[in-house]
Amino acid sequence: MQTPGSLGIGDRVTFTKTLTEDDVRKFAEATSDTNALHLNDAFAEKTRFGRRIAHGTLVSGMISAALACFPGVTIYISQNLEFKRPVDIDATLTATCEIIEDLEDDKYRITTRIENEDDEIVIHGTATVLIDELPE
Repeated sequence: MQTPGSLGIGDRVTFTKTLTEDDVRKFAEATSDTNALHLNDAFAEKTRFGRRIAHGTLVSGMISAALACFPGVTIYISQNLEFKRPVDIDATLTATCEIIEDLEDDKYRITTRIENEDDEIVIHGTATVLIDELPE
């Protein structure tokens, strides 16, 4: 098993999940983001998307889930994101995080990407993280 100290450029992790109706409703409740685009079919049909879509921040949260797959404790320092396309409710997504630079002292620059089941990029960006050893 890898340890945080043995991580290097090219190491990657992935996380796959289907974003359900329940996920969208719980996210809206937890964040108070009740934008009708995400919750109301009749309203969403009149928008540029023609349908309800998942919250962008809910989708981007999958990056955090993927980062947690690195060995140790991953701590966000910064994140840059670009939203490329909407995500349908019940879409299966895969978040991939790959180390592209070792910044020393357990700090890394990482590419972050989320793709849908058609292998289309829905979000991409870069993050800076610290990866510490697990406490005993």
